[in-house]
This record gives sequence, C-alpha cells and structure tokens, in this order.
Amino acid sequence: MLQVKSASLVYQDQGRDLFACREVSLEVRENEFLGILGPSGSGKSSLLYLMSGLKTPSSGQITFDGKPLSGMDDASRANLRLKEFGFVFQQPYLLGYLSAIENVLVAQPSGGTIESATDLLTSLGLANKLHRLPHELSGGERQRVCVARALMGNPRIIFADEPTASLDHKNGVAVVNLLNDLRGKGALVMVTHDPTMLERADRIVRLVDGHVSEPNLS
Repeated sequence: MLQVKSASLVYQDQGRDLFACREVSLEVRENEFLGILGPSGSGKSSLLYLMSGLKTPSSGQITFDGKPLSGMDDASRANLRLKEFGFVFQQPYLLGYLSAIENVLVAQPSGGTIESATDLLTSLGLANKLHRLPHELSGGERQRVCVARALMGNPRIIFADEPTASLDHKNGVAVVNLLNDLRGKGALVMVTHDPTMLERADRIVRLVDGHVSEPNLS
C-alpha cells in the first residue's frame, strides 16, 4: 500500500548535512498496526511526515498505491491527505471556537455527516460533550476528539505522532486502544518512545539516529 524506498531527509546546519532520516526502507501493509519506536531525536516524527506527504524526501521515494508522493503537486498531496489519511499529533490541536462535533466535521468538509461524527464521539465516550468547546474538555477528552477527527471518512492510513505524549499512562493506553479498535480496515502507523503503547502492534520498527535498526518482521 505505502512504501518507503531508501528515503532520507537532510537539513543544512552551518554548511553541514544533518540527517533526520537516513536511507529508510519499509512498507505499510493493509489493515496493520505498525509501531515505530525510538528515543527522542531519533527521527520518528520526521519519518512519519515523509510517509504522509507532509515533507518531501531529500533522496529516495515514498509511494502510495504505486504512485510517488513527490511526483504530485501540493494540491494533489493535500487532497490525498484529506481523503486517504487521518492524523493524530502529540498535542490535541483543536479550533478553540468550534465545538467538539464541529472540530470532527472539519476533517471531512464535503463528505462528513453529523450522524457519523456523533457516532464516533459517542463510541469514544463523549456523547454528552458533543457541543463543548475545547477549553471545556480535559486533555484526554480533547485527544479523543482528535481521534474521532482522524477516523472520519474511514481513512486508508491513520498516522499518529506520539499521540499519548501529553497524557498519563492510563489515558494514553486508552487512546491507543480506541485508535486500534475503531480504525476498521485502515492501517495505523504510530510513532512513540514508549514501548508499552505498542503492545497491540502487529509489527514494530526501531529507529536509531534516523535509520532502521532491528526491524520486527513478524
């Protein structure tokens, strides 16, 4: 489905090349939970941004359904992310002037329905908080709204960038389990520094200093 082929991401720092990712190759398979594990600064988030088309590789290639992301223009990549991908980031980024259900609906401006958004929020335990503004929700509740938003439209792949970083362990595990339980046939790609958050992963790839180390090929 999605393939990373010898992809590198290089930044310039005072004339030196700094590798955020170095010749990474891996595949995201249909309907799998792929964990990407590594310490802070190992390049996990950079790899996630490459895989999702938020960044363009300095070398190598990312393909989705056989089509290279770097061959698309910005509008096409944005449309791909809107229709095929869902995102959950470290911090629960919500629009402060929109209610919980309105924040979910913005993920699918043309195809989302109030009924589907309501069903998602209800399944996430937020049935009585559909019309609360973000500042009226706890941190865990805000992140669950982000989970619902990521799930709207049944994306082919959900990319989760340290989605439990701002939560305590109990709420973190709950968010990961909800993502995994509600993703349907879509794949889940999650980066984290915490191996306990990947206990239900189908595969775990370890990232060290920007390159893959000790991949779990099961």
